[in-house]
Amino acid sequence: MEEGFAPPARQSPIKCPTAAEDVEQLPTPTVSSEEFLQFKRKATTIVEEYFSTDDVAATATELRELRVPCYHYYFVKKVVSVAMDRHDREKEMAAVLLSSLYGDVIDRPQVYKGFCKLAESCDDLSVDTPDAVDILAVFVARAIVDDILPPAFLAKQLPCLPDGCKGAEVIRRAEKSYLSVPHHGEIILQRWGGIKSITVEEAKARIADILEEYLAAGDTAEAFRCIRELNIPFFHHDVVKRALVLAIERGGAAEGHILDLLKSASDQGVINESQIIKGFNRMIDSVDDLTLDVPNARCLLKSIILKASSEGWLCASSLKPLGSEPKKVVEDDPAVKRFKAKAVASIHEYFLTGDIIESVSRLEAENSSCSCFFNAIFVKKLISFAMDRKNREKEMASVLLSSICMPPEHVVAGFHLLVDCAEDAALDNPAIVEDLTMFFARSVVDEVIAPSDLEAVEEEAGRRKAAGSPGMLAVRNAHAMLGAKLSAERILRCWGGGGTGKAGWELNEVKDKIGKLLQEYDSGGGVREACRCIKELGMPFFHHEVVKKALVAIIEKRGKDERLWGLLSECYGRGLITPNQMTKGFQRVADCVDDLVLDVPDAGEQLGRYVERAKKGGWLDASFSVVKPGQAAAPDGIAVCS
Repeated sequence: MEEGFAPPARQSPIKCPTAAEDVEQLPTPTVSSEEFLQFKRKATTIVEEYFSTDDVAATATELRELRVPCYHYYFVKKVVSVAMDRHDREKEMAAVLLSSLYGDVIDRPQVYKGFCKLAESCDDLSVDTPDAVDILAVFVARAIVDDILPPAFLAKQLPCLPDGCKGAEVIRRAEKSYLSVPHHGEIILQRWGGIKSITVEEAKARIADILEEYLAAGDTAEAFRCIRELNIPFFHHDVVKRALVLAIERGGAAEGHILDLLKSASDQGVINESQIIKGFNRMIDSVDDLTLDVPNARCLLKSIILKASSEGWLCASSLKPLGSEPKKVVEDDPAVKRFKAKAVASIHEYFLTGDIIESVSRLEAENSSCSCFFNAIFVKKLISFAMDRKNREKEMASVLLSSICMPPEHVVAGFHLLVDCAEDAALDNPAIVEDLTMFFARSVVDEVIAPSDLEAVEEEAGRRKAAGSPGMLAVRNAHAMLGAKLSAERILRCWGGGGTGKAGWELNEVKDKIGKLLQEYDSGGGVREACRCIKELGMPFFHHEVVKKALVAIIEKRGKDERLWGLLSECYGRGLITPNQMTKGFQRVADCVDDLVLDVPDAGEQLGRYVERAKKGGWLDASFSVVKPGQAAAPDGIAVCS
């Protein structure tokens, strides 16, 4: 992915114009380019180090730090060509590496182009590797099975190769000898003794067992052997995080044993430095949740960080700031009582009027500091009142929850409150389990929270609630419901849909409609027609999606075409997009700019400039900023989020 790289002068596109839609215009760098030669040298070093260390995460980091994604096709070619001349272990490692880097580090066109280059150079590869045709055919088949290369590669690449060349033979053999045979997927995956796949849940369970066995037996060597056998070095941060949780929860001798294990793992290279830092950062992020069970968890974590830093196996300066103990909010606090009363009044009024904009505005006015505690109370009250009413109000509650754009952790905190009070609520509502199940599942389908957030709710509830408690049953049922086929459609219509007056419309459908109308306008459509289409959506509470999609498109074009900016200006001038929705749209882009810079290296800088333009136009409040907490502002006063 591109990270701050300005491509050098290019030659003509690769010679196969029909190879793939994304590869048609993919340029080939000048061979004499000093930059390309430098990349080739560094890529060779990275490949050799990977085959020595088997560290996927470190390889991904090193490749990303080169900041020249336009040359990643060469890295694909290099990994495969080096592996071809080695043992099955290295071949399997190469296949695993490409599958791991696909999408996150190396994009689809670069993978495609890399395999095109391999097919073209098969005659040369055969000079040093006599069975190059068969090996490369397996690599092509494996890439297709791993979904990093489209099956159409075979049909589109074959006409681009000269008749009688070995590359053409590779394509034919991959199709006829490997991909056309029964059970080809299993055969190809096990061709080089491939590792057995392991899910995240299975990995977490194995890690927990390894740590428990270590604490019971104290056998460091056995623990390291088991960790290595998992063969998931990119997931070692979970070993660190779970080890720290055990150290904090059990304390005493257990803490000492855990720290000894982590220190030895660092010294012996079982867990690399980046994974250790990531594990500590994950613990810092979740320490507030742990304080529910261990009140002094924050102090214990500080102590562990100091010990690890003093022993030299942890770089404390690379960690996130732990911060001070958050101020606890007391239920009897007058401010809490006032907020509860106003939240209840706002919810009742919303159920009467259905005015989402007014409800959102009132919540933001009453909770101007965006307190997690207050937002959690609002979520709890909203769902609790909806469960006591009819399906119309339940649908309205879900729609409002998806319209507020509340931080997921605040919604999760509200779900924790609902789980805690479910037993008492069951006395008045016998269907509490079914209702809560649908609300939890609906929040995931509506993208209010992520599936992992629901797993966190289940994990936390499991520590504090009995397995048969109403709240625990609701969370588990929601998890099971989401795993069923076509569950999203059923969940979206669980209460009849149409809480906004648009019966049957799904969130993804609305997003698709917004994307299409913006594309149509950007292709030369009229501004009046675009505004009419936006208005006819009948979802003013969701206009922040219009702002987000338009702004992302503007940034991706690097300011070369600002028709969409003109549309935003027109919508704001007509009052079609309110300041509240405009602010949310800009904030959503700021929240996802870290992903955006992978494709547009200067996305952060561009966003900062557009924020300043929006402020001058009166779209945004002067206090609006996309600078993250603890991040310095960019020069010249431009707020940049990168």
